[in-house]
Amino acid sequence: MAIRLGLSYSFALVIILFSLFGSEGYIPQLFKGGQKHNSRLKSNEKSQGFIFPQEKASRASNVEKIRDCANSFVAAMILGMVFMIPPTISPVTSSRYAAFADDPAIVMAADKASTSPSKEENTSDKSSESEKSIFEATLSEEDRLKERSLVQEVWGLEDKYYLDRTFNSQDWNEVKKNFLKQEEKNGSEENAMNLITKMTKSLGDKYSRVLDKNAYTAIQKYDLIGVGVTLMPNSDKSIIVGAPPVAGSAADKVGLKLGDFVSAVNGIPTSGRTAFDIIDQISENPNAETVTMTIRTQGPNDLSGEGFVRDVTMPRAFAEVRNPVTYKITETRNDGKKVGYIRISEFNSLVKTKVEEALVALKRDGANAFVLDLRMNPGGAFQSAVEISSLFYEDQVATYVLDRNQVELPFRTPKGHVIMDSQDPMAIWLDGGSASASEVLAGSLHDNCKAVVMGDVSFGKGLVQAVYGLQNGSGLVLTVAKYLTPSGNDIQGIGIVPDIRGGVPLSFFNLSSDTSKVDFQEVSGMLNMCKVPSPH
Repeated sequence: MAIRLGLSYSFALVIILFSLFGSEGYIPQLFKGGQKHNSRLKSNEKSQGFIFPQEKASRASNVEKIRDCANSFVAAMILGMVFMIPPTISPVTSSRYAAFADDPAIVMAADKASTSPSKEENTSDKSSESEKSIFEATLSEEDRLKERSLVQEVWGLEDKYYLDRTFNSQDWNEVKKNFLKQEEKNGSEENAMNLITKMTKSLGDKYSRVLDKNAYTAIQKYDLIGVGVTLMPNSDKSIIVGAPPVAGSAADKVGLKLGDFVSAVNGIPTSGRTAFDIIDQISENPNAETVTMTIRTQGPNDLSGEGFVRDVTMPRAFAEVRNPVTYKITETRNDGKKVGYIRISEFNSLVKTKVEEALVALKRDGANAFVLDLRMNPGGAFQSAVEISSLFYEDQVATYVLDRNQVELPFRTPKGHVIMDSQDPMAIWLDGGSASASEVLAGSLHDNCKAVVMGDVSFGKGLVQAVYGLQNGSGLVLTVAKYLTPSGNDIQGIGIVPDIRGGVPLSFFNLSSDTSKVDFQEVSGMLNMCKVPSPH
């Protein structure tokens, strides 16, 4: 598992992003997709509605079909999980996982409960390989340190992790030979960047792309740790610096290097822990101004376990991250319902904390019915969707990730974070502009019987991209997996179908918070009949 430290749960060197903008991306399709959404609605509204007892058998059958057809599915879906973004974003910031205005991304940073198999789950080698393939999304540090060719480095990542194993019907080894020859003729970095860009485009995947140094540096906007370093386990499961620190970051200034061992964080040993465990540890004190790491740099003549050891204390920087949450009491009804309205505009590094603050404040003010407005929310950090889910339920599957090997990985909500009363009805508002992390959260709360979905069909991006830091300071965004809702629904190109059409105020540029059309009695009735799906 790799993780990218920084503004937004980046620990995953495999940062999982939601892609959005581009000529064929989320925003452009938003304006031409209304008719598509409406035409799909009738055929899909039952398959994605609440799970009533009589539907459980057919749902299970559908999940089996998904598994049986996985190989063809992968070729057809090319990636998906948590990102919903096209590839043609300019060198803007495709943050590791939080949502970027131009390129919302996500980092699949999850706590131990989210990634560790439950007692009932298969813990075979296949599962281990799945975890490795999704989260250790980089070459080993030995290979990276030895690597001198940018083409070789990018080709290796794409060869190992790209979802479509046909590589767009190309002989991938021949592609490598051809591009290496061109790199040998002109060894400039500019030429190498052009070559890896061209090679990545040859995959024919609009979500996979190369980020220049400025775009990759901009990802720090969503760096949860805030020091510009990527942590990942090596082949021995020791936590190391998995990519060169971002230029000018705190990690760069104190001299951290690719391959350095991180033996402790804030005095707590990293042995036996994952990068996700570490980011959870740091997240327990989100307002801390510094983070201290015990670093061991192993020299060429040092034996295993030897090297120069020192503690480095780095200031955390969280610049330019805006509060994505607004909330208020919208109305008090004659039947005693006091409606709390929460609007999430994007899933960045602040969103979970701000949603929690909003829920606490609204409950303090007497709210006993809720509307969660995700309209026109392009997405962002995948892990944020899982974490917000943990405020409503614990130790249940929030989403599944299906990797290139067709292995399903459950992401469960951690324990001990629930603050919402299960008796309080909640409606989620979606529209064609709700994508990526928005769909993860909506699917999570809907399928776990915590909310009813209202409005229009969501955008429908169920593909997952990972962000890799390259040795020259640039980055690679690569399609590596796709995600399924807890009920086993694949929403790629389909979206989440509302349980209740309408009931949402019509507006576009200025989203209205008028909750008067929400029938909470109907919402409560649907929630009471809902059945939580059994784990796959």
